[in-house]
Amino acid sequence: MKRIFALGMLLTLGGLSIWAAGQTRGGAQTPPPLEIQKVKDNLYQITGGGGNTGVFITEAGVVLVDTKNPGNGQTILDKIKTVTDKPVVTVINTHTHGDHVGSNEAFTGKVEFVAQENTKALMEKMDNFKGDKAKFLPGKTFKDKLTLGKGKDQIELYYFGKAHTSGDSWVVFPALRTVHAGDAFAFKATPIVDANNGGSAVEYPRTLAKAAAGLKNIDSIITGHAAVMTPADLKEYIDFNNDFITWVQGEIKAGKTVDQATAEYKIPEKYKGYTVTTFLGGIKNNIQVAYNELKK
Repeated sequence: MKRIFALGMLLTLGGLSIWAAGQTRGGAQTPPPLEIQKVKDNLYQITGGGGNTGVFITEAGVVLVDTKNPGNGQTILDKIKTVTDKPVVTVINTHTHGDHVGSNEAFTGKVEFVAQENTKALMEKMDNFKGDKAKFLPGKTFKDKLTLGKGKDQIELYYFGKAHTSGDSWVVFPALRTVHAGDAFAFKATPIVDANNGGSAVEYPRTLAKAAAGLKNIDSIITGHAAVMTPADLKEYIDFNNDFITWVQGEIKAGKTVDQATAEYKIPEKYKGYTVTTFLGGIKNNIQVAYNELKK
C-alpha cells in the first residue's frame, strides 16, 4: 500500500511539472507566456513556465533564483534582456523540483550554481543532471547560511529546516528588504509537502516560524507561484499550517482514517482566499504525510 501511495505521489509531482510547463492543445504543449515584473529597484520576477524566477541585477551581472521547467531558458534570457544587458553570472536553486531547476542547462559559460546542500544531493538523483549535464548542478552549497556579494549587491541564503522539501532555501536581498521564499511559501493554499524529497507536514509550520523570526528587516516576499506578499501574509500562513496540524491531531485522536479525514477537511472560514491545492496528491497527501509523522 505504501509503495502504491509513494508511486502516486511521484506521478502527481510529474504532473505538477507538466502543468507548470504548459497546457496541452491538439497533442502539443503550449507553454504559458513568461512575463517580467519589477519588484524593487534592480530586482524583478519572471512569472509563468514554472516557479517564479527572481532576477537580481548586480554590478558583476545577473543573479537568477530558479530556472523554471525545461525549455524556458532562452525565454528567461530574452526577458532579462528587456531590463539589462548584463550576463547571468549566478543561478540559485531554491529546491530540487523540475519547475525550479529545469532550465539550468540554458545558463552556460562562467555561471556559478548555488543551492542548499540537501537540495544538491536531491538534484543529483534527477535525470536532468546525469552525465555531462552534471555541470549544471550546484558547485557551491551551504548548510545553514551563505552570504554572496557585498554592499547593495549582497545576498544572504538561509536554511531553516524541512518544509516543502528537505532543502528549501530562503534567498534574501538585504538592501531591498526582500526575500525569495521558493515553494516553502508558494501560495495561499494547503502546502505541497513532498515527503519523497524530505518534506514534512509537521515541521512545515515550525520551519516557517523560524524563517519569520530569523529574517529581519523584510517587507516583501517573492513567493514560489503567486504574487509578491508581505510578512503579515507569512504570519497568516504559519497560523494556517499550525491549525492544520492541530486539526489532523484531532482526527487521529478521534480514530479517523486518512480517507475519512480527507473527506471531512475544509478550509477554516477565517482563512479567506485560501484554497486546497490538488498538486502532489492534494490534501490527501498532506494528511497522509502528517499521519505518518504523528503516528511514529
